[in-house]
Amino acid sequence: MGYQLSFNQIWRNFDKLINGVVLSLELAVIAILIGAIIGLVLAVIYVSSGRVVRFIISTYVEFIRNVPLLLLVYLVFYGLPTVVNIAYDAPTSFIATLALYSGAYLVEVFRSGLDAVPKGLLDAGKAMGLTPWQRLLHVRLPTMTRITLPALSNTFISLFKDTSIASVIAVPELTWGAQWINNRTFRIVEVYAVTTVMYLVTGYAILFGLRMLERRFRVER
Repeated sequence: MGYQLSFNQIWRNFDKLINGVVLSLELAVIAILIGAIIGLVLAVIYVSSGRVVRFIISTYVEFIRNVPLLLLVYLVFYGLPTVVNIAYDAPTSFIATLALYSGAYLVEVFRSGLDAVPKGLLDAGKAMGLTPWQRLLHVRLPTMTRITLPALSNTFISLFKDTSIASVIAVPELTWGAQWINNRTFRIVEVYAVTTVMYLVTGYAILFGLRMLERRFRVER
């Protein structure tokens, strides 16, 4: 007897998926905000420091970029509390991990953006008598932000999808909700079909909003 599709059990537990996608968005937003701060601060330090500081920042970036996110999640959630006497819940642990993860990638994004600021703008700032700090605040950072918007959009979309990994430490996001329904209804095809559509719709909605923002603030060539 062939498998027969039935979505009744999925709709009865649909609140798990709705709550999960909302939490996934919250995790991604908080993580990228913290990661953006980490990435921006380290990028500014990188472009204005010597070899030693650059080496330390590069080591952090390369370590994070070459270690799987899943392993980082386990290390922060299970490993760190056993080494350092601290305690935190699963969502906090995952946000911290995802922020450090995104920060490593955003260091390179922001560093490239700072290097891409036209030299003429900086010379104009000098001619106006702006201090190095004022040139950074009023010239380099605004221009860099507009240049890096496409890369920031891609990073946010990627982070939203990466929130699915939080299910391994029982954070009740979208993938965890799908697993919860599957474990109780055994409707694996139906629940993951619906979950896939929810990821696609949410991802495209985020992408549409970010592309609108890019067009609003893009740098004209």
